[in-house]
Formats: sequence, C-alpha cells, structure tokens
Amino acid sequence: MQTQLFIDDAFVPAADGRTFTTFDPSTEEPIAEIARGSTADVDRAARAARRALDGPWGRMTPAARGRLLLRLADAIAVRRDELALLETRDVGKPLKESRGDVDGVVATLVYNAGAADKVEGASIPLGPDFIDFTLLEPLGVTAHIVPWNYPLGMAMRSLAPALAAGCTAVLKPAEQSPLTALLLGEIARNAGLPAGVLNVVTGYGEEAGEALVRHPLVRGVTFTGSVPTGRRVMALAALRTLPVVLELGGKNPLLVFPDADLDRLVEDLADASFGNSGQVCSSASRLLVHADIAERLVESLAERAGRVTVGAGLDDRDIGPVVSAEQYERILGYLDGARADGARVIIGGGRPADLPRGWFVAPTVVDAVTPDM
Repeated sequence: MQTQLFIDDAFVPAADGRTFTTFDPSTEEPIAEIARGSTADVDRAARAARRALDGPWGRMTPAARGRLLLRLADAIAVRRDELALLETRDVGKPLKESRGDVDGVVATLVYNAGAADKVEGASIPLGPDFIDFTLLEPLGVTAHIVPWNYPLGMAMRSLAPALAAGCTAVLKPAEQSPLTALLLGEIARNAGLPAGVLNVVTGYGEEAGEALVRHPLVRGVTFTGSVPTGRRVMALAALRTLPVVLELGGKNPLLVFPDADLDRLVEDLADASFGNSGQVCSSASRLLVHADIAERLVESLAERAGRVTVGAGLDDRDIGPVVSAEQYERILGYLDGARADGARVIIGGGRPADLPRGWFVAPTVVDAVTPDM
C-alpha cells in the first residue's frame, strides 16, 4: 500500500519526515505509518496544482478532460476489490459496503465526465449595439477536506465536478482513513491525468487541513465534518472571500405517527440507524414517536436491533466497528451520560460480549430520553 504523500505525480515523504499510524478498527492493530503532511507539504501540493492548471490541464479541451475522467472511472472499477479491501481495513465497515462505495465513486466520475463539455455560458440579448455573454472558467486550485465515514466516496463527490470543470485539486483525507486516497493518486497517475492535477496530502486537520484553507493559491474549499471545524474553515475562507461548501454534522429526527406501517418502519430503521455503525451524517439516530405507539415501536425496534450482526469488516456482517478509539470512547461516554440522566438502555449499550477486541459497539436502543440529554 502507498504510505507517502502524493504530490506532482510522485510519492514523497513529508518535508519534516514525520508520520502517524493508521489502525485497523476491527483489531486495534496498526496497519501502516503514513506521512504526516504540514504547511510545507501543502505548499508543494498547491504549487504543483497551480502548475498543472497553467500547463497541460488548463490547455486541455473540456471533451478531452471528460475522456480522461472516464478512463479514471474504468481504472477504479478494475481495482474495485483492492480499494474495497483497503477501505474495510482502514475504516472497519463490512466489505460489501466498501464495494458499494467504490461502485458509487465510479458512477460519480462517469456522471461528471459526461458533464465536462456541457458547462456552458449564455449570450444576453441587449440589442444590436451590444455584445453581452458569460464565460464560465475554472475556479483554480481547489481544496477537498473529507471525513472518515465514506473516505473515497466523499472525496470523489467533490473531486469529480471540480476536475470536470477544469480545476485542479489537493485532497486532504481524514487521518483515520488515508489509504484509499493515496491509492487514488496512483490510479489517477496511471490513468493519464497530468502531473499535479490531483495531489493527496495526508495528515491532521489542524496542520495540513488548516494550511490548505489558508494557502494563497487555493481558490475554493470543500469540507465535510463537524460543526466546530466547519465554522473554523468558514472563518478562514472568509478572510479571502473564498467560495466554501460545507456539509456538517446533525442529529436527525425521524417523526413517527400512529398510522405508520411499523413493520416497514422497523426494517427501514435497521439500516437508517445502524448502517455504517451509525456513522452517517443523515442517519436516523433520534426518533420522536407518538405516545399511542411508542411502547410497541420500542419493543419491535429492540427485537430488530438484536438481530443486527456485528463483526470485523472482513467478516462481512451487518455492521463493523466504529472507526477509532476516540469515537469508541465518545460513544460510550454518551451512553454513560444517558444512563446518569435517567434514560433506559433497552438493548445494547456497550461492547458485544463476543468481541473483546476492536472498537465495537452493539446496536443500541435508548428510551425515556428527553430533549436536553
């Protein structure tokens, strides 16, 4: 596997030689030592991206860009199982989900490749004495700071339209899940993308991520993650009036009324609440239920949660572990706080008894919850 930064079509160590460890959440064992990028490395990557924009990528026709992105999609599809295996080892999700994530990456690329030569301006009819038209141009070097729950999918969701529009990119994956982003750099190089079009700087948000948002060559920022970090990204981007796209965390309520089809609801909730071990920004983690059906729904949901299988990602159960020791301890802390505040844990509430190692949390249903918990 690749463990160094991918800058200007080459794998290189961090400028200061530092590394960090990525772990397998299913075993708590180290997988690899990964280059820990810093301000100097971000500067190298941003300058490489700018050179590509001023050079072959900027001179390429939109149709040619689209063909290269289609070639990249094909190259990713060929290495689907390899990418899925890396994602599962790094994040802990079941292998079948990782394969589905890679399929989504391919579909995203294909869609945006087809749009590359269809980004059009307009002519505005102001009369015979005027010529008025709009010309759409690439923003320039773009920054993509992505989370650990769908590492490759979240990266491609913003990379694909940016590249299709003629921008170049520096990708900063989450430190918990850097492996597929680095392999993506290799695949992009082999698919023929010019040097510097896609760069990958691994490291920590407060180091590499912040340096990327601050860099004077960066002209647009995409960030997915927590609300506090999103505020920080927005504040830094505002200093240079950069366009910024944020997708931040939430606590999504699902409203259940007395006429609901409870059998269907319980099956839907098994995926909406527990899918990807609950690590989804749109998961249905909070239920507001009409009193007339609350007791019946809690019983049915607890029974369904008890049938959700939990295991190592490579074992391909329904769900795997959570991504890191930090997330594991945070979740257990929330559960302890709920109990202390008087909530009732109906099922789950901690580590499954048959999984002594790995950052596993059993599917959990908590009742008697108040809005302030």
